[in-house]
Amino acid sequence: MNRITFLIKRWEFSILILLVAEIFIFGALNQSFLNAGNLLYSTNDFAHILIVAIPLTLVIITGAIDISVGSMMGLSSIVFGLLWKFWGFPIWASLISALAMGTVAGLLNGLLAAYTDINPLVLTLGTMFLYQGLATGFSGSIGASGYNGIGGFPESFTNLSYGAVGGVPYALIFSALFAIAVTVLLVKTGLGRSYYLIGVNRHAALLSGIRVKRSIVTAFAITGLGAAIAGLFLTAYFTSSRSDLGKEALMPTITAVVLGGTNINGGSGTILGTFVAAIFLGYMKQGLMALGITSDVSLLTVGFILIATVVLKEIAARVSQRRLTKAALKRVTIAARAQRGAGPALGS
Repeated sequence: MNRITFLIKRWEFSILILLVAEIFIFGALNQSFLNAGNLLYSTNDFAHILIVAIPLTLVIITGAIDISVGSMMGLSSIVFGLLWKFWGFPIWASLISALAMGTVAGLLNGLLAAYTDINPLVLTLGTMFLYQGLATGFSGSIGASGYNGIGGFPESFTNLSYGAVGGVPYALIFSALFAIAVTVLLVKTGLGRSYYLIGVNRHAALLSGIRVKRSIVTAFAITGLGAAIAGLFLTAYFTSSRSDLGKEALMPTITAVVLGGTNINGGSGTILGTFVAAIFLGYMKQGLMALGITSDVSLLTVGFILIATVVLKEIAARVSQRRLTKAALKRVTIAARAQRGAGPALGS
């Protein structure tokens, strides 16, 4: 019974309830929305958000942030297309090279964040423009700029975003497996636990013997890898390698992490919360579009959710802190009264 109560009180459970309610509300407004096949297939539309939000959770848990994830997605996409189409690389070698490109980009972000005193927000703002410029330059040099990009990929690759097993899309299966793998890293390894300690107090983590810089670098590198994977899934989805892929992914990605319960200041968060929140946001966009609402309004809704989540969690944290303070003062007062009451007895 206590375990059930504990689960109900968790933030992730609240998001799950919201997700279920959202599906039924949109289903009531549009009957075609409430279809298991459609719901599963539509996850292809936002699988890239799922994939990149999972590792970004690690970075935010450490108290940092990476706003260059969208640019890394576009860079990895164009590198993949360039190597396959124009340099004659085999498809598997092009995939590995694109993943390596994303990992190196994330590694650079991590090294800058770990070995300088510059705010990660400012750092990754700079690398965001750097990676975006590289992607645009690569695509422009081969005449693949704009929405056309590089196409003609084999079906074995494009099936990444259109294939399924038993009705469950490959992208969703991969997202779930990726979430499980990162969860194991986060809760079952010393490296994962170090992310939490760094987010709570970086100086204290350093004094306790944690290799803080190494941990920060790995969090950013894994995020770069996740961004590259997301970029490749987007490439398969659009059947085109483009430098602008991922340009609209930043806002919903950060919102998914924060809405999923990760503290924007670091120190707490779960992959499960991020995963459920990303699905919630994905279905919200799908539901609004099914009702004829434009993508601009959907983006506005996501921005509102991000602001509201941060504000509400801050208010909840302050209320909780006040309750703890009052409870502590009450215990101190009771103990002081008991001590005064025992005083005469001790002196007699």
